[in-house]
Amino acid sequence: MTSRFTLRAYRAEDEDAAIALWQETWQLAYPAIDFTARVPWWRERWRSELVPKAEVIVGESEGVLAGFVTIDAAGYLDQLVVSPQHWGSPLATQLVESAKQRSPRGITLLVNKDNARAISFYKRNGFVDAGEDVNPTSGRPVLRMAWAP
Repeated sequence: MTSRFTLRAYRAEDEDAAIALWQETWQLAYPAIDFTARVPWWRERWRSELVPKAEVIVGESEGVLAGFVTIDAAGYLDQLVVSPQHWGSPLATQLVESAKQRSPRGITLLVNKDNARAISFYKRNGFVDAGEDVNPTSGRPVLRMAWAP
């Protein structure tokens, strides 16, 4: 596992790699859900909601997309995805720091309440609990988390 990453702005040619990485990581996190079946929905959401409305920062390792984060103008972090090969590396923290630089007044996000690994990560990176909610798409209980400088 390398710890050297290059962060850069998303480019259209990153789409397939980003979507494949999203599918791989979510499938590992929730093996009972068929994320292959969700790829068409995700691709449409990626193209119509995330890419046009949020800044997407990607992290590369040796020229391969290793992760990405999305942050919109309101400071909402919709996605933080890191390749399982780089879990435990500095990449996720680097991506969150990049999002913080782009949203210096604060960041909010939703995280699945049963995703202890992600919740712990966000807390280590300065996020606090800001309430509970339900994901309107999945119906899963989520925590609202927030970071303020």
